[in-house]
Amino acid sequence: MYSLNSLILSRCVLFIQGVSAKSFHQSFSLCTSVFNLQTATPGGKPIDFVGVDESTARWVQDFNVKPYATPAKLESIDGARYQALLIPDCPGALNDLAHSGSLHRILTHFISQQKPVCAVGQGVSALCCATEGQRWIFSGYSLTGPSVFELVRRPDFANLPLIVEDFVKDSGGSYTASQEDAVHVVIDRHLITGQNMQSTSLAVNNLILLCSAK
Repeated sequence: MYSLNSLILSRCVLFIQGVSAKSFHQSFSLCTSVFNLQTATPGGKPIDFVGVDESTARWVQDFNVKPYATPAKLESIDGARYQALLIPDCPGALNDLAHSGSLHRILTHFISQQKPVCAVGQGVSALCCATEGQRWIFSGYSLTGPSVFELVRRPDFANLPLIVEDFVKDSGGSYTASQEDAVHVVIDRHLITGQNMQSTSLAVNNLILLCSAK
């Protein structure tokens, strides 16, 4: 077991879609034996799982009664205490994490110290919060995230506040994507991004490998 602390950033806002149950389940299961985990949500609100089905319902039920199911407040997180940051697939990240000043502060620390950051699927939109003036701190990085062909299937597509692909290209990043629902992960320096929920396991395993090599 590596002597590392990892921060899983899930998100939860009332009346807004939460974190993908499958992506969180995979992330937590892979990381729990490797890292000392701390979950965090805006305001420390309970984790709101979406997409719960027969394969995740029992796990979510068991998870919710564990002590670590109570998240810390994102606003109180000190990035210096953690060696890795993980944002699972979060359908609602566009509505809060993408504009979070607290997450911006944490990401700025991680970038300055070249600490591993992993974001998956719609959780990649959370990285969009990290702008300083007119400059995005991930400018010059290669990354992936949900493609327009995947996003267009969302019922609220016409009202999305931003499209990750467009934001990355407009902000000086390099964006790539595979076909819809295909496993696609991009690693650039200490940043790991996965295109969609299906890319969760590969992205998180690469996060673990990156941390073990440091």
